[in-house]
Amino acid sequence: MRIVNMGEWPLGPEDERRHDPGGEPLWNESWYYDFVSEDGRAGGYVRLGLYPAWGRAWYWACLVTADGDRAEVIDHEAAPPRGDLAVTGPGYTAVHATTDPFERAHIRLSSAELSLDLEFRTAGGVYGYALTPRYEIPCEVTGTIGGLPFRGHGERDHSWGVRDWWSISWLWSSARLDDGTYLHGMRANVGMELPWPAFLAAKGDLAHVEGFGAATVFDGDRPVESVLRFPGCVTTVRPVAFAPVTLTSPEGVVARFARALCAYETEDGRTGHGWTEWHQPPGWREHAWEPQV
Repeated sequence: MRIVNMGEWPLGPEDERRHDPGGEPLWNESWYYDFVSEDGRAGGYVRLGLYPAWGRAWYWACLVTADGDRAEVIDHEAAPPRGDLAVTGPGYTAVHATTDPFERAHIRLSSAELSLDLEFRTAGGVYGYALTPRYEIPCEVTGTIGGLPFRGHGERDHSWGVRDWWSISWLWSSARLDDGTYLHGMRANVGMELPWPAFLAAKGDLAHVEGFGAATVFDGDRPVESVLRFPGCVTTVRPVAFAPVTLTSPEGVVARFARALCAYETEDGRTGHGWTEWHQPPGWREHAWEPQV
């Protein structure tokens, strides 16, 4: 398995497991699972976030279609799981497991609103961030949704450390193009440009790319278009269907986590689908949503 680790900390199969929590109030450990159908007309995501100091877990599961359908299970007061990553709440049970470290993961959700049984198989390698303990894995995704067969692609990630949802805004994006290339980029609006996490994975060969940048146009609160500047692969992203989540801090501060199934098109005419998020904490409109020269 190819591992591209840009961080200064080791990254190995043991990192697929839970980590010892820090003592900070907003220390968080989370697992994401994004997926999109082969035709790009349906997609969803699951997130499990653990907040030991807050004494709770957050569980999100969303499914959207290009026709405007949407189903979701959102629980911000789930009991923290014990040894495994199983959570239950009003009307739902969810299980998350890494069946083969860095190779395969499996998620299940049973609820009246939405049922999922999906396997994520690694496609291209593992990418470790330089800015924070986190890794991203492009995947082929198969299984069932609502009992019906599903086949597509996606990405899963795992991160641990302090995450303050109510101060920093950012863009995060992941997709697969029609020629089989996976792409991923992230940019935080911190008033300066940094070596942002970004990779391209073509023909199974995942590689970090330098110089990633992103710019977004909004219509009111809603993102209309983002341009992702991968060197040699400038890509325009447009939302197809939104699945946002509202986040409230322990002090009652509200942030909006805008997330959408998106269509992607590169300058050389390739197309694809994936997920993009534009996180909007208080004051986000005054943040720099374009590269800072």
